[in-house]
Parts: sequence; structure tokens; C-alpha cells
Amino acid sequence: MKKILAMILALMMVLSLCVVASADAEEEYNISVILKTTASEYWQYVVAGANAYETDHPNVHVEVKGATSETAYDEQQNMIETDMANADIDGYVIAPLQADMVANMIAGQTKPIVAVDTNIDAPEVLSFVGTSNEDAGKLGGKAAAELAKERGWEEIYCIEIAGVQGDSTNEARMAGYKAGVEEAGGTFLDDEIQYANAVADQAVTCMEAIMQNHPEGIAVICANNDDMAMAAARAAAGNDAYKDTVFLGFDGIQSACNSILAGEETMSVCQQGYLMGYQSVDAVIRALQGEELEEFIPAEATVVDPDTAEARLAELQGYLGDGTEDTAEEEAAE
Repeated sequence: MKKILAMILALMMVLSLCVVASADAEEEYNISVILKTTASEYWQYVVAGANAYETDHPNVHVEVKGATSETAYDEQQNMIETDMANADIDGYVIAPLQADMVANMIAGQTKPIVAVDTNIDAPEVLSFVGTSNEDAGKLGGKAAAELAKERGWEEIYCIEIAGVQGDSTNEARMAGYKAGVEEAGGTFLDDEIQYANAVADQAVTCMEAIMQNHPEGIAVICANNDDMAMAAARAAAGNDAYKDTVFLGFDGIQSACNSILAGEETMSVCQQGYLMGYQSVDAVIRALQGEELEEFIPAEATVVDPDTAEARLAELQGYLGDGTEDTAEEEAAE
């Protein structure tokens, strides 16, 4: 009888543990992902990565949204304000358009917050998932200046077509470009920076101004994103003084790879938007489960050029096609 009772008690304990484990496994989470915008190819990779996490984890519900442009500040602030007041949301991923403003908006929030792409200097933010923009910019600036030398430029002058003035990501990339160009022996023309608000049509206007001011040509034109770099390269097409100019972009998106293969944009600093989207949601979930997060979760940058553009293109097409979920989970685990 004692043996039977012991067996029954042991069985009850096992069943109890199974019930608890099952309950934990089935706990559901609602995560709000608020991006700078969803109106560009790069941000679509971040969207795809965040959504892939939901696909891999059916108990996690992810809602992704973003402003209509990277200067629609009020629009993003309204999204953040609305979701911060939503009791059904368990945690947040935010890519801020104005980091200082967002820091004020999230003050006192006790639910987990993770910044992606651009950091937010606030105690409420548990972790930053992204690229070290300054280090990545330096990598690209140095590679562009070295290539300009190979193309025969004697004076390695660099002009940047920048994004939104005052944006912390833009400023970090700019500092990196400058450091990389100067490390390679070139000169970054600080007084001739052109701001194009991260959009292609304004980059065309900026490039036209550069060509007017420098009819002799410029060795390196670097841009805060690929859309602007491609637009600048197209604007300079046919201008013989710019036929050997190195046009450097940032993001390494599909259209940039195609442009590089077509001999337009020259090279791009690649960041892993898809992985960043996946990792940022994963970080919020880990925080909700009681795990202490790393202060910085890096997604390392590389430089894509004509030799590597085809492989990068295939990688990006896979992210937006079938069979990406396992890849995302494996990369996030690494």
C-alpha cells in the first residue's frame, strides 16, 4: 500500500509539473513594434524580421507600425503615446525618429522597452539592438577612399549627402564616414555636407549642387542611405568628371545590390535589418520572462561591392521569401 501511495504521489507531482510547464509555454504576449517608417525597403526587412518571430512563436503577437516618412515626427509620437497607454500591450520595440522626445514620452514606463536601429538614452530602455553606426560608417568610408585611390584619384575629397539634420543615427554615420575617409588619407569636406532628409528626390537636388560647385569631380560621395546614394549616382550619370567617383550608400538593400551590379552605386555598408527586427522582439520576450538583457545586442555590418553584391542580393531575397523562419531563429540564437 505504501508503495502504491508513493507511486500515486510521484505521478501527481509529475502531472503538476507538466501542467505548470504547459501553462508557461502557452502564456501569450502582445508586443508593439513602432519603427521610424515602413515606407522604405530597409524598414521592410525590419518588419519581416519582427513578423518572423511571431511565426516562430505562436504565443507571441506582434503588431508592427511606422510613420509615413522619417520626418513625420508627430505621427510617430502619436503611435507611441497611444501604445504606451494600451494596457493590453506587454512590451515595446521602438526605433525613434527623435530619440530625446521619445525618452520623455516613455518616462516611468515599467513594461520592457527595447530600442532598435537608433538608441534611446533613457533608463526605461533595457537594450539597444542595432548596428554601431559610427563603426559601420568608418568601415565604409575607409573602403570608399581606398577604392577611389585605385581608380586614380589623387585628391581624395569626400562630400556627404546626409539624412535628417540632428538625427543621432545620421550624425553617427557621418562621424564614421569622416573617420574612415581620413584614416585612409582622404579629406572629408565638413563645410559642404548636403542634407536631403533621407529621401531620393532631395538627394538628386543635392548632387546637382555638388556637380555645379565641383565641375572637376569629387572622389567620394557618401550618403546616409542607399536610396540617396543611388539617386546621386543616377544624377551624375553622363558627367565625365564623375565617371570614377565612388558612390557609397548605407543599408545594403536589394535595389542597392542591383544598382551596384549595374555599375551605378559603387558600394554600400550593409546592416542586418531583418535580424535586428527578429532580435529586438526576442529581447523583449526574454525580458518579460525575467532574463537580464545585454545593454547592446549587435548586428555586425559589412561592405557590399561588385564582388559580393550577388550573394547579398540572394540573401535578402530569401528573407522576404519562403523558408526564412529557420534562418532567422538560427541567426538570433548565434
